[in-house]
Amino acid sequence: MTTAVEGKTVETFDAVLGDVSNGLYSYLLIYLLVGTGVYFTVRTRAVQARLFTRMVSVIARSRSDSHGGISSFQAFAIGISSRVGTGNIAGVALALTLGGPGAIFWMWVVAVVGMATAFIEATLAQMYKVRWRDGTFRGGPAFYIQRGLGSRAWGAVFAVLLIFVFGFAFEMVQANTIAATLGAAHDVPVWVSAALLLLLTAPIVFGGIRRVARVAELLAPLMAAIYVLLALLVIVLNIGALPDVVGMIVRGAFGLDEALAGTGGGLLAAVLNGARRGLFSNEAGMGSAPNAAATATVKHPVQQGLIQSLGVFVDTILVCSATAFIILMAGPAIYTPGETTEEQGAALTQLAVADSLGTWTTLPMTVLIFVFAYSSILGNFTYAEVNVDFLTRRRWAPFALRTLVVLAVLVGALAELTTVWTIADIAMGLMALVNLVAIILLGRWALAALRDYEQFRGKELQGFLGRGNPLLPADLPGDIWVSRERTPTAERLP
Repeated sequence: MTTAVEGKTVETFDAVLGDVSNGLYSYLLIYLLVGTGVYFTVRTRAVQARLFTRMVSVIARSRSDSHGGISSFQAFAIGISSRVGTGNIAGVALALTLGGPGAIFWMWVVAVVGMATAFIEATLAQMYKVRWRDGTFRGGPAFYIQRGLGSRAWGAVFAVLLIFVFGFAFEMVQANTIAATLGAAHDVPVWVSAALLLLLTAPIVFGGIRRVARVAELLAPLMAAIYVLLALLVIVLNIGALPDVVGMIVRGAFGLDEALAGTGGGLLAAVLNGARRGLFSNEAGMGSAPNAAATATVKHPVQQGLIQSLGVFVDTILVCSATAFIILMAGPAIYTPGETTEEQGAALTQLAVADSLGTWTTLPMTVLIFVFAYSSILGNFTYAEVNVDFLTRRRWAPFALRTLVVLAVLVGALAELTTVWTIADIAMGLMALVNLVAIILLGRWALAALRDYEQFRGKELQGFLGRGNPLLPADLPGDIWVSRERTPTAERLP
């Protein structure tokens, strides 16, 4: 009897948390995040379009530009590692079942405006970063809230929320996804998955941010490229269906064909599910990716702003779109708008790949999902460590976090995590609210840095002037951006 009552109480608690999470994202965060993206798109004069080719050229030559610290490309790879996860496979499939093909169009719209938000927050992270004792940099929302807005308390609130979400909850969820995938596809016992993750995660995590950066530099671009190439192969093999698929997306986006509505019904379902999927995936405005952006050693803050903005494009326009086209190309045998249910959504991508390329793809898809989730574990750890460093400089603190991350991965592979996932969603939503207020208040600094970058185009290698710069509202704190001639190298603290 007691067990039944306890079970009912847990179900009620989960239902309440679910309602809070849905309300927070569906009726507040979606509109605030999209609105912020539109605002910064206007204020930057569509930086994501005007300087897109610049983004590509900057990242192409950034691999070795680290001066002994972490390069721009490594910081970009860390951000991609966290952004590109299992949500890009299962999450997009769920958006299709709930919002129909039109959800993909709105996912694209959100990504395009979100690129401007990502540019602003990453540029701010660079402007307000600090040197760290290991020869790298630290920065992100907690730092620019304290140093730019003068509020240590709100910086600490953000840091605590992020550590819980990315250092604990999401690590458990990604580990759980790996264990569930290996168990469902290959009957691997959960304890074997847990042991494997422990062996793979502990040596990297205890090596610190530098080691994570080196691993992410290899894994993140490779896994994204392989997945996109897989999608291109599916498109080529089904090229005759491409016009119909594009037509389904456009008609569904504007409610022009009721047959293409999601199970939630109509235009509203397409907009909400597409926007929510895009925001969840690319994290623009959430305040997570700036923690990686700040670790890079660059000569001008805008360089990393452009690179992190490109990360949103890679995550959503390339990787999420790859999932969408794989499913839609498979046709009604796998996916039928308005009929395929949410319960079927998570497995759609694997079924669609097998339908187009054959059952031999089961193992490669398992490996891809594993690498997606594992790289997210590493990227999430980096975000958490930056914020632990914000809260305290005691040398035992990073060790404590690394131990927590390894334990979270171990427990996550073995446990059911519905409640943890929902609480983490709420915490991330609150984290995003704090960050959005901060970047709106500090946005003029990033806009001034953009004007400086464009005014000195071709001379940015001379550095960025953070003091006595007439384009800035005031002098930046600290001694990193002190002159154009001085390259901000990662000097060691005594």
